[in-house]
Amino acid sequence: MRGRGLDILRRVKSLGQLRRAGALDVHRIDDEGLLLASPREQLVDVAFDGRRIWSFWLHRDGEPHDEGHLVRWPKPLRPYIDGTTDLTLTDPGSGAVLHAATVHLGEKQERIEVVSPAGRPLALDKSLKLVETFDLRDAAHVEPLLDAIEEVLGALREVGLDAFLAYGTALGAIRDGGLIGHDSDADLGYVSTYDHPVDVIRESFRIQRALTDMGYRVTRYSAIALKVHVRESDGLDRGLDVFGGFMRDGTLYLMGEIAVPFRRDWIHPLGTASLEGREFPVPANTDKFLTATYGPGWRVPDPAYKFTTPASTIELFNGWFRGMRTGRAGWHGYHKRTIHQQPSVSAVAREVAERHPDLATYVDIGCGRGADVAFFADRGTRAIGLDFQPFAYEAEAQRRADDPRVSFQLFNLLELRHVLAVSAWVARTPGPRAVGCVHVIERLGHRGRLNMFRSARMMLAGTTGALHLQFLSDKGRDGYARRTGARKPLDPAVVAAEVAESGGRILHEVRERVSAEPGSSQVCRMTIDWNG
Repeated sequence: MRGRGLDILRRVKSLGQLRRAGALDVHRIDDEGLLLASPREQLVDVAFDGRRIWSFWLHRDGEPHDEGHLVRWPKPLRPYIDGTTDLTLTDPGSGAVLHAATVHLGEKQERIEVVSPAGRPLALDKSLKLVETFDLRDAAHVEPLLDAIEEVLGALREVGLDAFLAYGTALGAIRDGGLIGHDSDADLGYVSTYDHPVDVIRESFRIQRALTDMGYRVTRYSAIALKVHVRESDGLDRGLDVFGGFMRDGTLYLMGEIAVPFRRDWIHPLGTASLEGREFPVPANTDKFLTATYGPGWRVPDPAYKFTTPASTIELFNGWFRGMRTGRAGWHGYHKRTIHQQPSVSAVAREVAERHPDLATYVDIGCGRGADVAFFADRGTRAIGLDFQPFAYEAEAQRRADDPRVSFQLFNLLELRHVLAVSAWVARTPGPRAVGCVHVIERLGHRGRLNMFRSARMMLAGTTGALHLQFLSDKGRDGYARRTGARKPLDPAVVAAEVAESGGRILHEVRERVSAEPGSSQVCRMTIDWNG
């Protein structure tokens, strides 16, 4: 029946015949997490005051412990773990209650409320993001989403594409006839008639233009994946994802991401499935499609499901479609989190300024919010800020818009076109030149670091300048890694080997603690050139 409610209990069929709830020993539940023991792997739903908040697999997600497994509170949930709640642990398949107790966590006496600033209830989805899941919404709230699915499918048909429900939306429709309660968005997919990535990319941008002309706000995940923003009846902005795909040499490539042997007749001609009382297109062979997406166990609900994509598939899709965005979300989150902190001039910049008073151009790779760029510009030196995340330097670029000594440029060390084109542009700027790179290479793999060295070598060509590098070499207990976005330390011996591989030499190396406090982090600074 169209417009029926979204009670999660009707979504999760009784699976007693498939998976019986096992014994679960609860040793403690405290501010750290849940220390549980079970003789076998156990899927667990966690509810606060009767509302599901989170799901996990005990052995997979827990840390081995003498008494069982410790499952720590997920990071997004920790700010809310302060107060009292009636906590229930349930097997989501059988519905069996594994444990129930009133617990007090943190210091507050009030009831724990996991809600948005607007007071809307939140829960963790399979990606451990706090969102408004479908089981928290009533039918009237998701009607605009269903309307949008119909309209976007129609728009795609108008541009020559037969799109279909994909991923969690297809799973819910085919398995349960409705939206999955612990899901939070809707997914569409299509398989292009083209078989070359470039043609599929051009087609995706044509689709975006058509949707924009229809009045939708569209953002892009990658070269063939989009998010169409849909406003629900109460003002909630719900995303509708459109994933592009294509067939080539007997393999289905579908963003999101699938790369598996497949047949085109398993997709077309499309069939139909019911979603909340409405009929929508789905792939012709739904078993083959959902097996390729979720594995052969797709019929058994798993609110803690995690996609395990082979590294080869990720690398392939990064090269084809995501070269401009790989890792950008992490840096965006870091800069958003630190936006209210006063940026400081790095020790590298001060050292370069002191040693090279005649410097004409300073280039900051990974400039962030542009503190070092501003420092050199104020000294009368031309300064170029390069960064993967334009959000970081946007404010400083606006402040310096009329300063001819300052330039900011999008720069991606994982994109060879950027490495070559931007580096060649910098090489034409006045010399003497110096290049700085502070707390960037810790977040790069081997290929990215070699691209950084290649870039610096090109930028410094024709000058006696050097690359001035700083990275985390030892992670302490002082929070320095988090404050700088470095995350993990990097062995200086690894960097030295890569410098040699790039044809460079280390002129100077120093390692020092960032403070005199016990257990402080250590950084390594290197001066590198390619003039030898």
